[in-house]
Amino acid sequence: MASDAAKIFVVDDDEALLQTLGWILTDKGYDVTTLADGVDLLARLESDRPDLLLLDILMPKIDGLELLEQLKSGDRWRDLPVLMLSSMPPEDATVRALGLGATDYIAKPFKVRELLARVDARLRQAHELRRVREEVKSRAEMVDILREVTDSLKPDEIYHLLTRRVSRALQLSKCSMVSAQPGSDMGLVVAAAENPMLRNLEIPLSKYPELRKALLSQRTVLVTDVHTDPLYEETRRQWAEQGISVRTRSAIVVPFSLRGEQAGVFFLRTTQDDAPLSAEDASFAEAVIHAAVNAIERAYDLEAAKTDRARFQTLANTDPLTGCVNRRAMVERLERELDRAQRYRHSLTVMMIDLDWFKRINDTRGHLVGDAVLRQLAEILLDEARSVDVVARYGGEEFTIILPDTDLDGAVIFAERLRERAAKYDHTPTADPLMVTVSIGIATYSGDQKVSAETMIERADAALYRAKKGGRNQVQQ
Repeated sequence: MASDAAKIFVVDDDEALLQTLGWILTDKGYDVTTLADGVDLLARLESDRPDLLLLDILMPKIDGLELLEQLKSGDRWRDLPVLMLSSMPPEDATVRALGLGATDYIAKPFKVRELLARVDARLRQAHELRRVREEVKSRAEMVDILREVTDSLKPDEIYHLLTRRVSRALQLSKCSMVSAQPGSDMGLVVAAAENPMLRNLEIPLSKYPELRKALLSQRTVLVTDVHTDPLYEETRRQWAEQGISVRTRSAIVVPFSLRGEQAGVFFLRTTQDDAPLSAEDASFAEAVIHAAVNAIERAYDLEAAKTDRARFQTLANTDPLTGCVNRRAMVERLERELDRAQRYRHSLTVMMIDLDWFKRINDTRGHLVGDAVLRQLAEILLDEARSVDVVARYGGEEFTIILPDTDLDGAVIFAERLRERAAKYDHTPTADPLMVTVSIGIATYSGDQKVSAETMIERADAALYRAKKGGRNQVQQ
């Protein structure tokens, strides 16, 4: 008997009828199990799971209607079609049986052709119901996967999510995404459900004939059994020569493109312990990956937009000549740092730094040299500053440094170090050296009174003015 023959249970206490029904149904190619009573029916159903149940109503130990009521009381056997058999008056038997959830009713004695027609109709109906339910389930799983994919923001997260969710939906041992181009010798595994830590692993495509075929044909490849499929003939010979034992049983490869260009494949595999993959599985994988391409492209667009926004934000906040923060961004940062210092009673220092006699440099050496001096001083300031400090070009030859959590003593030590290093730096290491000094003004907030960012800048600027009036190349507070 074919392994895919419909399985039918027949339960009747009439031994002669039971034997006859067994012969008739078996002769039509069905896989038939006969039971003389329904005492052990529920246990047998769990172990054998038939496609159709023929159930007599009138039986001595437990009648068929009672069994039917037990079967249909829960969801376990809700979809099992039950055809009731009875010698009861048709109207009474039909009403009671259908009311309890029976699929059909046939009166005894019955005609063989009518019985077979009803059996065939109920099996077809049950098959269609299962097909619809599986399709609904697949669609629900796909919607669930795509909803999660759409919610993800980064392309690499989408790859890992897809492999994980598809492997779970199809109960696969292995599911991965491989980046590769048609004709390439190597592919790059960017995500694998079986190993979430595995990424950017190079693999030789010569060992994967199904990948090469999918990449070249741009069509889905389904291999039901790698040990018999002609596609693997050469590969199997290599396995044998190298003594390699391969546990892979079947595979599906779905190629996909991004922005109209081939990007790689979606690679699904089962082992010998799993059921072989089918055309339905391939259709499901195709639907998921093709729909997910839009989400992947949106993710790349979003990443590019975020990068562009970050770049534009950096440009908007940066002085183009020196690479330091510009004045507007410095004031915004000072307001935030000052708010934090006032809230937690921390110290905060603002420094104003000005190049001494800078106009002379522009007048005697030219503006290109003047620009070079500004850039070199900025490099000194940035090199000396901590990662939490903010170095800004305030305007012209003036710079500002914000030093969070820094008191007056610490600020003076830092300012003197800057002044000394600036004074020793030769801005044009040639026969005609150019040495430049700086004047520095310091304003420190000690956490004991409220003060605005504007006031802190004015105090630092006033201290800088005193340093200038005092002879330059000095630090004032």
